[in-house]
Amino acid sequence: MHEIYEREVLKKLRELNAKRVLIQTPEGLKREAQYLADFLEGEEIEAIISGDINYGACDPADREAKLLGCDVLIHLGHSYMQLNLEVPTIFIPAFAKVDVVKALDKNLNEIKKLGKKIALVTTAQHIMDLKKAVEFLEEKGFQVFIGEGDNRISFKGQVLGCNFTAAKVNEEVDGVLFLGAGYFHPIGVALATKKPTLAVNPYSGDALWMDKEVERIVRKRWGQIAKAYDAKKFGVIISIKKGQLRLREAKRIIALLKEHGREAKLIAMNYINPDALEGFDFDAYVVVACPRVPVDDVERWRKAVLTPREVELLLGLREDYEFDEILGGKREEDEPLGISLKLR
Repeated sequence: MHEIYEREVLKKLRELNAKRVLIQTPEGLKREAQYLADFLEGEEIEAIISGDINYGACDPADREAKLLGCDVLIHLGHSYMQLNLEVPTIFIPAFAKVDVVKALDKNLNEIKKLGKKIALVTTAQHIMDLKKAVEFLEEKGFQVFIGEGDNRISFKGQVLGCNFTAAKVNEEVDGVLFLGAGYFHPIGVALATKKPTLAVNPYSGDALWMDKEVERIVRKRWGQIAKAYDAKKFGVIISIKKGQLRLREAKRIIALLKEHGREAKLIAMNYINPDALEGFDFDAYVVVACPRVPVDDVERWRKAVLTPREVELLLGLREDYEFDEILGGKREEDEPLGISLKLR
């Protein structure tokens, strides 16, 4: 179970005079959603649980909450993201209960190979442990730098699967240390920073250098670009999820394709599913939404699927490979309808 801070949630709901709420949750927090619904109904607040799949803070169910007559959306499991929301939305990140220092200590010799000056990044699950990680590393003689990132992220040092701006610190560092599980985030960090990147997994205690992983992924992506080389008709897919909607970027890609003698049509989807595209006769697709869709799910696509930056490579407008990113602006005050709880 994860800590969901039900008392802090209740306090904020009382401030908002909420009578009915919609609780949205990713797959791994469904039991917590049930518990929170029981708790709130015991406090005479009607709670509805969304049964839909949730892909992140970029995918809030605020429209559904408004349709259901809810006063507030409670978004479990992800940190605050600046979005134009239709109802007040409380973002409650899920923080992992794991000893990050133990994992760092186990892999100290590998971390030393990064050099003395390192940038430290992580995902929202371990943000609360970042201070302990910095203190440990500094005691071992490292200079540790935490990037601020743009306003798409909630915390300094946090990276998303679509945004690695916090890894680009205002200091010439020797390498980047990623603290967390999975490969996609640290691969993105390595490509975004062009620095040696080491990923330390606090759950397993393992450490992995990203150079070979980057080479493997990039080789696969070049394969997709080659597959699209002779494509004449492109379906350019946008997401209607609020945090992934990139209509201006999609129109730019369509214009580029047409300038280079290709046909292109805009396709809008909520859940981007290659099976749903089988009836079209496009030769290739471009996903201008979550950058993970064409990368993580590439084996499910029968036809070539590219990101916007890969289209530029295809057309000879770019030379170096980079992951696609969804960028925000400079950090500003929270928008009125987005609420990030001040959690202990």
